[in-house]
Amino acid sequence: MKLPTVLQPFAGGSEKVAIEEVTTVGEAFTKLEQEHPALRRRLTDEQGALRRHVNVYLGNDNIRDLDGLDTKLPDGCELLVLPSVAGG
Repeated sequence: MKLPTVLQPFAGGSEKVAIEEVTTVGEAFTKLEQEHPALRRRLTDEQGALRRHVNVYLGNDNIRDLDGLDTKLPDGCELLVLPSVAGG
Protein backbone atom coordinates (compact mmCIF):
# COMPACT_ATOMS: atom_id res chain seq x y z
CA MET A 1 0.00 0.00 0.00
CA LYS A 2 1.40 3.39 -0.98
CA LEU A 3 0.83 6.26 1.45
CA PRO A 4 1.03 10.00 0.73
CA THR A 5 3.51 12.16 2.63
CA VAL A 6 0.82 13.43 5.04
CA LEU A 7 0.12 9.87 6.29
CA GLN A 8 3.68 8.53 6.36
CA PRO A 9 4.46 9.73 9.93
CA PHE A 10 1.61 7.52 11.18
CA ALA A 11 3.18 4.47 9.51
CA GLY A 12 6.68 4.85 10.92
CA GLY A 13 7.70 7.22 8.12
CA SER A 14 7.16 4.62 5.39
CA GLU A 15 5.99 5.55 1.91
CA LYS A 16 5.04 1.95 1.16
CA VAL A 17 3.68 -0.64 3.56
CA ALA A 18 3.66 -4.30 2.55
CA ILE A 19 0.48 -6.11 3.47
CA GLU A 20 0.32 -9.81 2.76
CA GLU A 21 -2.24 -12.57 2.89
CA VAL A 22 -5.34 -10.44 2.37
CA THR A 23 -8.02 -10.84 -0.27
CA THR A 24 -9.98 -7.56 -0.01
CA VAL A 25 -9.30 -3.88 0.54
CA GLY A 26 -11.12 -4.08 3.88
CA GLU A 27 -8.82 -6.87 5.07
CA ALA A 28 -5.81 -4.82 3.94
CA PHE A 29 -7.03 -1.82 5.95
CA THR A 30 -7.67 -3.97 9.03
CA LYS A 31 -4.15 -5.37 8.86
CA LEU A 32 -2.65 -1.94 8.17
CA GLU A 33 -4.47 -0.45 11.16
CA GLN A 34 -3.34 -3.34 13.39
CA GLU A 35 0.29 -2.78 12.43
CA HIS A 36 0.01 1.04 12.51
CA PRO A 37 -2.82 1.97 14.94
CA ALA A 38 -2.27 5.71 14.47
CA LEU A 39 -3.63 5.38 10.94
CA ARG A 40 -7.02 4.07 12.08
CA ARG A 41 -8.75 7.38 12.81
CA ARG A 42 -7.30 8.95 9.67
CA LEU A 43 -8.58 6.26 7.29
CA THR A 44 -11.74 4.73 8.75
CA ASP A 45 -14.54 5.84 11.03
CA GLU A 46 -15.77 4.23 14.26
CA GLN A 47 -17.80 1.67 12.29
CA GLY A 48 -14.82 0.70 10.13
CA ALA A 49 -16.12 2.46 7.00
CA LEU A 50 -13.74 4.39 4.80
CA ARG A 51 -13.78 8.08 5.73
CA ARG A 52 -15.49 10.32 3.20
CA HIS A 53 -12.34 12.35 2.49
CA VAL A 54 -10.11 9.30 1.86
CA ASN A 55 -9.80 7.92 -1.67
CA VAL A 56 -8.20 4.56 -2.36
CA TYR A 57 -7.11 3.49 -5.82
CA LEU A 58 -6.52 0.01 -7.13
CA GLY A 59 -4.68 0.70 -10.35
CA ASN A 60 -6.59 3.55 -12.00
CA ASP A 61 -9.89 2.71 -10.28
CA ASN A 62 -11.24 4.35 -7.14
CA ILE A 63 -12.49 1.50 -4.94
CA ARG A 64 -15.71 3.51 -4.40
CA ASP A 65 -16.48 2.81 -8.06
CA LEU A 66 -15.77 -0.90 -7.55
CA ASP A 67 -16.95 -2.81 -4.45
CA GLY A 68 -15.59 -0.42 -1.82
CA LEU A 69 -13.87 -2.19 1.05
CA ASP A 70 -15.13 -5.50 -0.39
CA THR A 71 -13.06 -4.98 -3.57
CA LYS A 72 -11.03 -8.11 -4.30
CA LEU A 73 -7.27 -7.70 -4.50
CA PRO A 74 -5.29 -9.54 -7.17
CA ASP A 75 -1.88 -10.89 -6.13
CA GLY A 76 0.90 -8.34 -6.30
CA CYS A 77 -1.40 -5.34 -6.64
CA GLU A 78 -0.71 -1.92 -5.17
CA LEU A 79 -3.23 0.29 -3.40
CA LEU A 80 -2.74 4.05 -3.34
CA VAL A 81 -4.31 6.02 -0.48
CA LEU A 82 -5.05 9.69 -1.19
CA PRO A 83 -6.82 11.88 1.34
CA SER A 84 -8.76 14.71 -0.27
CA VAL A 85 -7.30 18.14 0.22
CA ALA A 86 -9.54 21.15 0.64
CA GLY A 87 -8.60 24.75 0.83
CA GLY A 88 -8.78 27.99 -0.93
